[in-house]
Amino acid sequence: MGAQKKRAAAAAAAARVSEDPDDLARQPLQAILLADSFTTKFRPITLERPKVLLPLVNVPMINYTLAWLEAAGVAEVFVFCCAHSKQVIDYLENSEWFSQPNFTVKTIESHNIISAGDALRLIYEQNVIHGDFVLISGDTVSNMSLTQALQEHKERKKKDNNAVMTMIIKKSKPSPITRQSRLGTDELFMAIDPNTKQLLYYEDKADHSKGTICLDKMLLAENPSISLHNDKQDCYIDICSPEVLSLFTDNFDYQHLRRHFVKGLLLDDIMGYKIFTHEIHSSYAARIDNYRSYDIVSKDIIQRWTYPYVPDVKFCGNRATKLERRGMYRALEIEQSRSAQVGSFTVIGYGTKIGSNSKISDSVIGEGCTIGSNVLIEGSYIWDNVIIEDGCELRHVIVCDGVIMKAGAVLKPGVVLSFKVVIGERFVVPAYSKVSLLQQPTVHDSDEELEYADNSSGTVEFSSIQGTADQSNGEMTSESSEAHKPKLGTGGVGYIWSICEGGQEEEWRHSVAPIPEDKLTELSEAMDDDQELVTQDRTALSTSGELISDSNASEGDDNEDSKDDSVYFEKEVEATFLRAVEENVKVDHVILEVNSLRLSYNMTSADCAGAVFYSMMKLAIKTPHSSASELQQNTANIITTWQKLLKSYLLEIDEEIEIILKFEEMCLESAKEFSPLFARILHILYDKDILQEDAILRWADEKEGADESDKVFVRQSEKFIQWLREASEEED
Repeated sequence: MGAQKKRAAAAAAAARVSEDPDDLARQPLQAILLADSFTTKFRPITLERPKVLLPLVNVPMINYTLAWLEAAGVAEVFVFCCAHSKQVIDYLENSEWFSQPNFTVKTIESHNIISAGDALRLIYEQNVIHGDFVLISGDTVSNMSLTQALQEHKERKKKDNNAVMTMIIKKSKPSPITRQSRLGTDELFMAIDPNTKQLLYYEDKADHSKGTICLDKMLLAENPSISLHNDKQDCYIDICSPEVLSLFTDNFDYQHLRRHFVKGLLLDDIMGYKIFTHEIHSSYAARIDNYRSYDIVSKDIIQRWTYPYVPDVKFCGNRATKLERRGMYRALEIEQSRSAQVGSFTVIGYGTKIGSNSKISDSVIGEGCTIGSNVLIEGSYIWDNVIIEDGCELRHVIVCDGVIMKAGAVLKPGVVLSFKVVIGERFVVPAYSKVSLLQQPTVHDSDEELEYADNSSGTVEFSSIQGTADQSNGEMTSESSEAHKPKLGTGGVGYIWSICEGGQEEEWRHSVAPIPEDKLTELSEAMDDDQELVTQDRTALSTSGELISDSNASEGDDNEDSKDDSVYFEKEVEATFLRAVEENVKVDHVILEVNSLRLSYNMTSADCAGAVFYSMMKLAIKTPHSSASELQQNTANIITTWQKLLKSYLLEIDEEIEIILKFEEMCLESAKEFSPLFARILHILYDKDILQEDAILRWADEKEGADESDKVFVRQSEKFIQWLREASEEED
């Protein structure tokens, strides 16, 4: 679009929204919820059911989004749906959302829309948005308050009519190894004015092979202060002025919200529209973009980071679920054998039956499932009405409604079984396989072209699995049909989809399964090689106007947000440790899991040591005891059993000192029952060769100049410390 046309479009947009700002401020808050927010990353599941209706801890995703919008003060929501629109509309019409007294949900349907841009253009034509609105997709979970962000947006709008959008962001350190966030999304680079919070640069497709990103020199010249971040998460919650819709109408090349609209506004120096950011700290907000984020958000819900949107709190018609010890949730009418073991951070849905000697941990089991005897389920998501016969094993997988697993079948990590698939007796489904009753399409849609709708599903309504299979069969050649014959063992029904060329990496990056240790090692070695090249070129690059990205740099770190990351990490380690205790997991395997978490959260050995020690001490205090001496004995037993795990992270004296400081903190705050036992347990740690005398003496020496209130435990340990000093002097 030429400069004159752009100016004309800007004038037209201003004319359309020329109402009194005070009148706009008094308008009830509206929201646009895009129900077609799936990509090909969720295939084959989303060929049969819209992503927003997929269960998230046994509740359809869209319910979390609508429940939050209602609580945040939104009065009217327009749900836009295209693919599987009948399913979405039928669900909403039969839910409680259509009968809320002060919260209106309306649907807008179209079968010819293939992008977010098209959807927003259609909504603009219907003239239903009359003021500021929240733009969100139906796969978003949040508990943040909109009050402050909305107020900031309105205040900016009064001062600057070009401030059309406020983007919600949150601290999230990417892994330096995988270059992706804990949600499995690409490392995101943002340039933000630290004073005004204006967004100046947005890039989620950086070239990591060069270790650099490029900023326009004019951007640096025109903005005296720029803060460059690679530690922010885009929450995909936007507060928009009405002009946003008109901008989509005036620019038909805007299809993707971020790749086209946001970047288009940032690069446009004619119209002058601006995007600002609002960072949340203690609140929760995340979008489910892939299977890994599905896994992470599910865990966050179970661990109550999303409160009040948790399994034991009633919202949007979900069934009553009781919270029990160690983060277990059970619904009513469950039949569980006495010998079956249900571990921590597990949800069991209504009417499910669990057979003898079966073990379930860190998993979500849906409603009406039948689980046989001697079944092992770990880190998995089993949806409704699934039958799992005796002796099956499932680790880090997703199993959709109506699936049947015959006796002895095994699902390797990362497997996804779509609706009503049957796995044959003793058949082993390879890692990262996707299995469906639908044959795999011969033409693969590009995920670059898709965000909110699927090119094929805009014109075809899949009303049943068989009907969809027939549609899919029509697209197959006889040759490809022969190649896709079912290979799921005796009695198996379904097709294993092949992984397209170059897609293997995407599978393990975006899977619900932890990233394999060999992949992390491979990436780490490659990163070391790249870092060496970057170091050699650093001087040359810095003179060419390019800014060098260093994931390990500490510039601009926010202490409060770093603490948030540490808390998340500590909870994940504790959950891993508790499961290891319950299931007698080998120490070497636990070390691998903790190492994986360490890389995901970008933590140090000291962080790992502190988190493992914290988990051990929490277990000791939770173990039944009636006296201080019994608590001491519990602690000694746990330290003896798990000393190898703890020692694996005590590489230097500094890590050992971190253990002592962590113990001090626990005695003063979260586990005060340990306070009178501090000196005795310090002695146990020394006797077990976990703490060296140098670490204990350095800790005591560092307390010399501290206030008396900080010397409480040094005073308590004086006799032991003196004994260590004398022993050390005798050795010298």
